[in-house]
Amino acid sequence: MSEPGCNEHYPTVIVVISNLVSLLIYGIGAFILYRFSLIWVICYVLFILLFEFRLLSRHCVDCYYYGKTCAFGKGYLSSLFFQRGKPEQFSQKKITWKDIVPDFLIFTVPVLAGILLLIQEFTWIVLILIIALFLLGFLGNALVRGQLACRFCKQRESGCPAEQLFDKTKNK
Repeated sequence: MSEPGCNEHYPTVIVVISNLVSLLIYGIGAFILYRFSLIWVICYVLFILLFEFRLLSRHCVDCYYYGKTCAFGKGYLSSLFFQRGKPEQFSQKKITWKDIVPDFLIFTVPVLAGILLLIQEFTWIVLILIIALFLLGFLGNALVRGQLACRFCKQRESGCPAEQLFDKTKNK
């Protein structure tokens, strides 16, 4: 039986907010790295594209929301480019802290680069962007996942490896 409040298709406003957080992180990160050189921005964008490709091609294809509108719109997007995987495999996947390092690198690398910039020459704009990036990376992602996405997700019913990693009540 479906948990009350689970979304079969997420409302567009949630998809927009969820992606806006990610796009802000990407944009601020690229801006900070551009202060070093365009090569760093290109490497950063390539890393993001590889990260998103890996997610869409290896995880979203097995998710309940494949072909549907999940909180990030990636279930539908994945179905446009990749064949359906095996839904029963999604809940069997194991995610460790090592697996989510790329997620953290997307905002921590620009934060560290920004700190280096501040050491070289203090500017308020860089400081403000570092703070914004830090807040978006931790609090923004936690808010999106905790309040808008995961709590209304139908995939949780059959098992979600990320929930198993982050849900402290299930880890005891």
